[in-house]
Amino acid sequence: MQGDQQQFFSGNAYPQQPGYGIGFAPGVQQGMGSGMQPGMGPGMAPGFHPSTFAPAAGSPEGYTPYDAESATVKGFDFNDQSIRRGFIKKVYSILSMQLAITFVFVAFVMNHEPTKLWIRRNPGIFWVAFIVMFITMIAICCCGELRRKAPTNFIFLGMFTFAESFLVSMIAASYNSDEVMLAFGITAAVCLGLTLFAFQTKWDFTMLGGILFAAVLVFFLFGLISMFFPGKTTQIVYSSIGALLFSVYLIYDTQMMMGGHHKQSISPEEYVFAALCLYLDVINIFLHILSIIGASRN
Repeated sequence: MQGDQQQFFSGNAYPQQPGYGIGFAPGVQQGMGSGMQPGMGPGMAPGFHPSTFAPAAGSPEGYTPYDAESATVKGFDFNDQSIRRGFIKKVYSILSMQLAITFVFVAFVMNHEPTKLWIRRNPGIFWVAFIVMFITMIAICCCGELRRKAPTNFIFLGMFTFAESFLVSMIAASYNSDEVMLAFGITAAVCLGLTLFAFQTKWDFTMLGGILFAAVLVFFLFGLISMFFPGKTTQIVYSSIGALLFSVYLIYDTQMMMGGHHKQSISPEEYVFAALCLYLDVINIFLHILSIIGASRN
């Protein structure tokens, strides 16, 4: 498989570093862009999760801790079941569309040889997609009015999703198709199980925001150190930690969306931001699992 990866990237479209990923999220084996640091992939900036960009506690931006017994959001009781169900339904509808777009991108790039050749011959397209992904992510995370105002929020989310999907497809194309499909299946099973767990458990993971942020920072530093000790074992350990970390983040973000008895919740107006967080959690889990499978088969 290693020979396939070297052949795919032989056009120098993506200068390689052994064992690490591409873009702005942890967890990919090959295809690291020039100047990028280890422990990154196309999901987010190093040491950050989208929740990091949320407004400070108690602000009117919509991402605030509150007393579940008396919480209101602009005059609406978030404990009202119809509002909460409608919000969750909207978030998962958006998330499903994002994942479907990503799946189509990956399937097309992996199975269309002329597209692979075009990507190798046009390395600049990587940076275009990367810049679009980064700018739109920052805009959605940092600009409260933008992410709550339709159709602007959907336009920015759509641009982010297409750019992110293109970056993920470039990574997946460096693996065999059976490895990618296996990673898709495992990711789907893991995410479904974690989501069901988040909905029914009595444990409140929304109190772990600070701990998770610290864990991401340590994880990033571990990636930097691992750069000097490349190898299959290091890659498997690194990706395993990443998959576990973003699995916890998936539970955390799911419960933030649920509201109810949890200490912290996200406003029903923030459906675009909630979908963005869940999407990046799923993508990071997939990339780490794919990296583990790829390393195990080498």
